[in-house]
Amino acid sequence: MKFAIAIVGLLAVFGLTYIASKDRRSIRYRPLAQMIILQAVLAFVLLNTSVGEKLIRGFAKGFEAILGYAAEGINFVFGGIVNDGQATQFFLSVLLPIVFISALIGILQYIKVLPFIIRYIGLGLSKINGMGKLESYNAVASAILGQSEVFISVKKQIGLLPERRLYTLCASAMSTVSMSIVGAYMTMIEPKYVVTALVLNLFGGFIIASILNPYKVSKEEDILEVQEEHKQSFFEMLGEYIMDGFKVAITVAAMLIGFVALIALINGIFDNVFGISFQEILGYIFAPFAFLMGVPWKEAIDAGSIMATKMVANEFVAMLDLSAMTKSGALSDRTIGIVSVFLVSFANFSSIGIISGAVKGLNEKQGNTVARFGLRLLYGATMVSVLSALIAGLFL
Repeated sequence: MKFAIAIVGLLAVFGLTYIASKDRRSIRYRPLAQMIILQAVLAFVLLNTSVGEKLIRGFAKGFEAILGYAAEGINFVFGGIVNDGQATQFFLSVLLPIVFISALIGILQYIKVLPFIIRYIGLGLSKINGMGKLESYNAVASAILGQSEVFISVKKQIGLLPERRLYTLCASAMSTVSMSIVGAYMTMIEPKYVVTALVLNLFGGFIIASILNPYKVSKEEDILEVQEEHKQSFFEMLGEYIMDGFKVAITVAAMLIGFVALIALINGIFDNVFGISFQEILGYIFAPFAFLMGVPWKEAIDAGSIMATKMVANEFVAMLDLSAMTKSGALSDRTIGIVSVFLVSFANFSSIGIISGAVKGLNEKQGNTVARFGLRLLYGATMVSVLSALIAGLFL
């Protein structure tokens, strides 16, 4: 029965994405089929084999180590206030590590490690997904660095990209999660679901973008790096990347304040006028999607409510709701796994502001371009999350 529902779910995801496509005639179906098969294979390996279990343990240890190093610098400046409150903790533990990660990016760029990754990993992925090397590199970097930090790694190229390629880069950033908060996710949901979502979203982002925003990159357009205007010393480069990271962190914080407040306002208006919040209404809307992802119908409304919370607020709030329902026994293990995979992405309204703000911090004109297609980004990223959860549900 679950395989029949999964087939219907796949048709629904692809149908809804196809309807919103900007150029249906340019869609290339062979790369799509390859990536769907690859998603299924990877989901099986990660969720049902000992090899997958070892990989997940390795990822968890790596993320913990990097967060620990970032915390050293943050604690030196801010002392013991990290645990004073949720808002403070979010700013210090989630946003400020961007500064340290930006410094790492600068060092990796300076010693030519990232160009090496761009050339070979990008080449391999581009042969599978049919897109450019830059898009392929950006997807991998997004899965490792996150939606804000990744733009720093391609900051020299940002101003040169046409809108269609910029959309794909932003779609990858919204479909993945930041290395700086993966450790926090693993304290709220099982690490295997976090890692599975990271891997599936990598290819899911290409699948959905290839339908929503199809195009072909010529050799002339496939820019991997931009020539430096002048040769920098190591410490000049390091100072530049540290300040870039700080600028992105502050811009993201400002965008979050504005967008989260506006969403709260909308919820308040709906609650006063209709007696039900906008978030609750979305819960009922998401229930059919939860069912098509493999969630039993009796649990679909609760699951849909969590999914809607992630979209309207953020994944942290949704994960806390999921944890509460898990403790109460309201959801089955299968539902918990499917919803967990869905939650591991930045597909929410506030991410529109985060991504446009991050790009604007590096290139104002391109940041305004991103803001214009923000809702389309959210639509595509949500389809990526549904697709990843659906594929994972086949092996739970």
